[in-house]
Amino acid sequence: MSRKGSVLREFPILVIVALAVSLLIKTLLVQFFFIPSGSMENTLQIQDRVAVNKLPFFSKDINRGDVVVFRDPDNWLPEPFSADENRIIAKIKEGLVLVGVLPNPAKQYLVKRVIGVAGDNVICCSKSGKLTINGKEAIEPYIFAGNKVSEMDFNIKVPAGKIWVMGDHRSASADSRYHQDDVNNGFVPVSRITGRAYAIIWPIKNIGIISSQNPIK
Repeated sequence: MSRKGSVLREFPILVIVALAVSLLIKTLLVQFFFIPSGSMENTLQIQDRVAVNKLPFFSKDINRGDVVVFRDPDNWLPEPFSADENRIIAKIKEGLVLVGVLPNPAKQYLVKRVIGVAGDNVICCSKSGKLTINGKEAIEPYIFAGNKVSEMDFNIKVPAGKIWVMGDHRSASADSRYHQDDVNNGFVPVSRITGRAYAIIWPIKNIGIISSQNPIK
């Protein structure tokens, strides 16, 4: 009986410690996100769950070819739909948001591939139909089969503190190309980046590592 009583007394402490560890991990290391669209196919599929490593971005270690999750820079996304739902379910979701299993619905996120970093001159397109970055033709094996590199031409230079992003499914991605008239001229401020997507954790058939692929060497 004394052992049972000891376990009951320790249980709330264990729950608090587990929550504290989970919050620490969410804040400093890893957060999980749900993929709602096909803009990153075939690298990421609709309804994939991905793990995002937040640590490299404390040191602003961002590279071309990284797949990054970032907060909406300037109304790239429509306002989220909020349907009425059961109060208990709502509370459960709030708890999952708190520990980092679900993203905060008050903050909208996007996932794209980094094509240009500060100082890069990105041009579309060369005579062979490829992007050029700092005068070098990009090699992009991740582009969705059958897609052109881009349906629109552009010639941009990435300013300090910003990145230029594009989806792998180019014909289905409203990325930097389509927001050049916003407050950031289509660039994503580094301060808006949550982290680098490094693994698909669900569904089981899609589990795997998300590799960075620098389009120029």
